[in-house]
Amino acid sequence: MELTVTYIGGPTALLEFGGVRLLTDPTFDPAGGEYRTGPVTLRKLAGPAVALEALGAFDTVLLSHDHHADNLDHAGRLLLRNARKVLTTPEGAARLGGNALGFDTWQSIDLEAPGGRVLRVVSTPARHGPPLLHRGPVIGFAAFFVDAPERAIYFSGDTVWYDGVAEVARRFPIRAALLNLGAARVAVLPCPLTMTASDAVHTARAFASAAIVPLHFEGWAHFSEGRAEIAQAFADAGLESRLQWPDAGRAVEIAL
Repeated sequence: MELTVTYIGGPTALLEFGGVRLLTDPTFDPAGGEYRTGPVTLRKLAGPAVALEALGAFDTVLLSHDHHADNLDHAGRLLLRNARKVLTTPEGAARLGGNALGFDTWQSIDLEAPGGRVLRVVSTPARHGPPLLHRGPVIGFAAFFVDAPERAIYFSGDTVWYDGVAEVARRFPIRAALLNLGAARVAVLPCPLTMTASDAVHTARAFASAAIVPLHFEGWAHFSEGRAEIAQAFADAGLESRLQWPDAGRAVEIAL
């Protein structure tokens, strides 16, 4: 079984898994946009590596949260209508309506897959920053076929490393972990709001059998760490062979 990842930019990737096409945190606006939320303004530095018209059909959106533009921008929001289902937080589903479904932690849904198979998607815990200073409700996702539960995949969403992520590793035999990294920072808060390179190393050690696919480490001005810092942290830990860097706009196959 293989997972095919087409990296589009930021947290956005098209995942082809057993004939099911999943889209993570859709961001398709061009470069140069500014998005204000309260006292924080996010600036987009790079557009998508795959144009909307070249994306093709997809089944389900895995949306970690709807309230930050670097995870769901204007074009991404319009794209949601093309999905059969949008899986997100209960708060996000209430705001989005339509085809959006809200999931509490560890809640699951079974999706029809080709050949009569069933893909089970489970919402996983996430925390968008330090305790008491996090940036609102977020979730991640684990997914596996019911007839092959030993080959699961994981999309972290925007989270830091904490006990909730470690619990995902204890519950599921993850073989590919797509991690939103970048150590995102905003001026009004003192701490990283997404995984640092060090967090990614902790996650890789916990998910000991997983290929680590970095996402959300470039393309926005509020990231404080990029590819160089991530690569160095994994090299220092002797884990560089675990990294599977996605190539923008090109499908990469990951054996599970």
